Amino acid sequence: MKCSDYVIDFIQKQGASHVFEMIGGAIAHLLDSIHSRDDVHCVSMHHEQAAAFAAEGYARMNGVIGVSMATSGPGALNMLTGIGSCYFDSVPCLFITGQVNTYEFKFDKPVRQIGFQETDIVSIVKPIVKYAEMVTNPDRMRYCLEKAVYMAQSGRPGPVLLDIPMNVQRADIDPDRLESFMDSEEFRNLQAQEEVTCDLDKLDEVIELIAQSTRPLILVGGGVRAGRATEEFLAFVEHTGIPVVHSLMGLDALPAVHPASFGLIGSYGNRYSNLALANCDLVLILGSRLDTRQTGTRPDTFARAARKVHVDIESVELNHKVNADIALSCGVKLFLIEMNARLDGWVKKDISEWVHILKEYQERYPTMSPPTEEGGIDPNLFMEKVSDLCSEGDIICLDVGQHQMWASQSFRLKKDQRLLNAGGMGAMGFGLPAAIGASIVEPNKRVIVIAGDGGMQVNIQELETIYHLNLPIKIIVMNNHALGMVRQFQDLYFNGRRQSTVKGYSCPDFVRIAEAYGIPAYVIEKDVDADEVMKQVLAEDGAALIEVKLHQGTMVNPKLVVNRPIEDMSPLLDREELIQVMVIDVLEERKDEKEESE
Repeated sequence: MKCSDYVIDFIQKQGASHVFEMIGGAIAHLLDSIHSRDDVHCVSMHHEQAAAFAAEGYARMNGVIGVSMATSGPGALNMLTGIGSCYFDSVPCLFITGQVNTYEFKFDKPVRQIGFQETDIVSIVKPIVKYAEMVTNPDRMRYCLEKAVYMAQSGRPGPVLLDIPMNVQRADIDPDRLESFMDSEEFRNLQAQEEVTCDLDKLDEVIELIAQSTRPLILVGGGVRAGRATEEFLAFVEHTGIPVVHSLMGLDALPAVHPASFGLIGSYGNRYSNLALANCDLVLILGSRLDTRQTGTRPDTFARAARKVHVDIESVELNHKVNADIALSCGVKLFLIEMNARLDGWVKKDISEWVHILKEYQERYPTMSPPTEEGGIDPNLFMEKVSDLCSEGDIICLDVGQHQMWASQSFRLKKDQRLLNAGGMGAMGFGLPAAIGASIVEPNKRVIVIAGDGGMQVNIQELETIYHLNLPIKIIVMNNHALGMVRQFQDLYFNGRRQSTVKGYSCPDFVRIAEAYGIPAYVIEKDVDADEVMKQVLAEDGAALIEVKLHQGTMVNPKLVVNRPIEDMSPLLDREELIQVMVIDVLEERKDEKEESE
């Protein structure tokens, strides 16, 4: 059979029925192999970056794998941001790039290029994939495909890339004679390296710490969702009754409406969530790498009164920034299965006094960013309103910017809702194409994009994909006519010099743009209009765009600034009030903190 036909057969057998692509000559054979099939479909995007993000959204929803293809040279390079997003956020995706014929490729020749659009994508992409190879021999196709999918899905998931020259794509092969990776010594060695077990003795120590604790807390990270451990996590929470705070990537590991959920922690977290973390005496860190946006710039002060248990599938993430009392290098799913088995019949400890304190924090410090003009829109209250109007099972895709923080702080996820956030790469332009991938997996579910005016413009061309495929995606554009996240940073650290966030920046009329693509569009300018417009849009079938007008100076509050411990967020609480609400001692202010507050 033709080698390109074999590739598509293989993809279909992995549970991926869609390939997100933008055609070019170097992948024409591969896409032609899809043309007459009814079990695999091309989703033709309008930019390769968008195709990569769509594959990520697809993989995050189907839980198996996403596939994206691009041509050689500019097509392959345009996918890099999406590949990096999958790498940092642990998403299993197979990226396939076309390449010039092997006899046109320079290999070790000291020239820049021989073939048209020839680019050594394998060398370029290696730091942000788990595996990459140019398949120069068609008889290695089965081996490389099997290895790629195994690597993408095993251990900590992530992206892989195969670069396939055109003469390899069009070659004739005998599938029955192709070497299998799954029968190889390399597979057995990799399997042995990736086989992760929990130290069972340490699990008994963890249970003892839980029994001794009076103020326990769980910090749930993206590893719970990436490790397909949400059911086990819910069982663990209900076994123990321990309250939960979330990292950005862990927000949809447990619905916000669950009584144990106490919000987002970190630099842009809820004040009440950070207070919970600061005052706990035990924190179980499950599948979170504790990056600076979680710990702040003073990791030595992070949960400083707590014993720490850190569980992560990658040992290099343990004791990297925050030292743990118990560090377990194993998959979160395995840890939770073992813990739940040990906790069967376990009587919950009475921690009602601690839970009462956390509820008081929630009531005393609701997350709000008051509008800067009368009748204007408080974005946090708007997110609460939208979440109230949404239904169980809805899928929410966030772009990157201030709106992402407002939604992550205040959108209260219901049962079976998903929240797709861009974490480690944090690329503007993620939300719209990721929503396309998610909608392809779940065609009967409502998908909602929340984007800013800046991020919306990065992949705005995919409005045509939504219209062409008649996808029921609702797009909310929070428009403050600025690149607000960096503008807020400039206001804080650059004396309000807003170069390129306001000065030099502009955005179009999004309503007219949407209408040009055939998508109905609406505007919300005042808080009083929000209910009526959102109810109407959410009740209608098909796609729609809603532009929400915000004042240019709208802020994300609260925010953790440099050199402050996690509980001491801006705008700063009065020192006496902070002392009053803290269970543990307040840290003395350092000189740099005093200067900063002045």
